[in-house]
Amino acid sequence: MSVELELADWRRRVAELYAEVRHADDPAAGHRRWRAGRDALFREHPQSPLPADDPLRASGLPCAPYDAGLRFVLPLIPASDPDARLELDAGDDAGTNLVPVGRVELPDPVGGSLEVWSLQQYGGGLFLPLRDGSSGRVSDGFSSYGGGRYLLDTAKGADLGGDDGHLVVDLNFAYHPSCRYDSRWLCPLAPAGNTVAATVRAGEQMPTA
Repeated sequence: MSVELELADWRRRVAELYAEVRHADDPAAGHRRWRAGRDALFREHPQSPLPADDPLRASGLPCAPYDAGLRFVLPLIPASDPDARLELDAGDDAGTNLVPVGRVELPDPVGGSLEVWSLQQYGGGLFLPLRDGSSGRVSDGFSSYGGGRYLLDTAKGADLGGDDGHLVVDLNFAYHPSCRYDSRWLCPLAPAGNTVAATVRAGEQMPTA
């Protein structure tokens, strides 16, 4: 199979996995399905960002237990700066262009505001990245990638759903971008405005031992 078809298959499987999550009987069951599916892709798929000898292929990706208190259905409210523009490096003299479409306010125990971005490349898509108190350091025994994690990336099928004017934002589904696992991948990272001070002890994490 060509690399292009492998990549198309990867994205198709990710989209199918999130569709299963959205239709799960309860969010915790959906999270278990997401973890199992993501581990299988990273272990077996030819487009896995894990090097062939990476022990995470056998152990699975480190992830915190599901916390029902970190799932929210949030209204999309006006962006802090609707005229803002971001161009994030994507390598080979290319960039990923984003414009804000709104923001979500995370309730306690997290708190803080996150901008929701729209990808301006072909096909578009919503992009919701996160940096928190664990990004790039160990905080209360928990650590995540310094470049942040993704909550939503609908262009890649990472979509937890919502309704008219609302988004499902479940911090348990925070996941690391591919560049966390292999430097040959170039990923748009969370901008400074998508930072919360609290440590989000949910979702994928870095090994701390």
